Amino acid sequence: MKPYLSVIIPAYNEAKRLPATLVDLDKYFKNVDYEYEIIVVDNNSTDATREVIERFSHIVKSLRMLECKTLGKGAAVQAGMLNAKGEYRLFIDADNAIKIDHLDKFWPYLKQNYDIIIGSIELKDSKIEEHDAGYRRILGKLAKYLIRALTIWEIHDTQRAFKIFPAEAAEKIFSRQTVIKWLFDIEILIIAKKLGYKIKEIPVTWINPPESKVVFADYFRSLKELMKIKWKLITGKYNIN
Repeated sequence: MKPYLSVIIPAYNEAKRLPATLVDLDKYFKNVDYEYEIIVVDNNSTDATREVIERFSHIVKSLRMLECKTLGKGAAVQAGMLNAKGEYRLFIDADNAIKIDHLDKFWPYLKQNYDIIIGSIELKDSKIEEHDAGYRRILGKLAKYLIRALTIWEIHDTQRAFKIFPAEAAEKIFSRQTVIKWLFDIEILIIAKKLGYKIKEIPVTWINPPESKVVFADYFRSLKELMKIKWKLITGKYNIN
């Protein structure tokens, strides 16, 4: 039977954090009344991530592994979205920073007049459990300002990894995606808006783990990506006929 929901998890060296996330997903989905699949996209991991996925595939219902040889979180999410079979497709992070039960708040908006629902930590009822280093907090705020100023100013938070798409929208959007690393979220939201999809932000609780993989240099790499996206906007590369 075709799944109603696909959950995509990009994973690069997530052997330590992935098990708790899979257990949490399994517990949640045991209480739903629809078919689902969980796709963990291994992105050239060099630790025991593959072994973890294989072991849990015998425990967690409808869990499967997909390999993505192109290195980059954006590439892994793209591969998962285009390989998924669900009528709706959600991608989350392997660190479980936003708990799966937030999905309960998303469904009603999909039944209304919205096409894409995204989690946000920049709304009134959003909550943050912060474990970031001081420089990451400062650079993170600066990055949010630049993103809104240069690209999608009406979306408060483009970077949370809790976004759900109908299958048709996912296939149209992710097939056009070109950014394969950190700022792919911005590009897919730009493409979604160019295609005329209505996007709704929902407040979420975000638990930022102390072992975050984001390092100082990533912010400067992301700035370079952001400039490329801005140039594509200026030159009409995202105009869709």
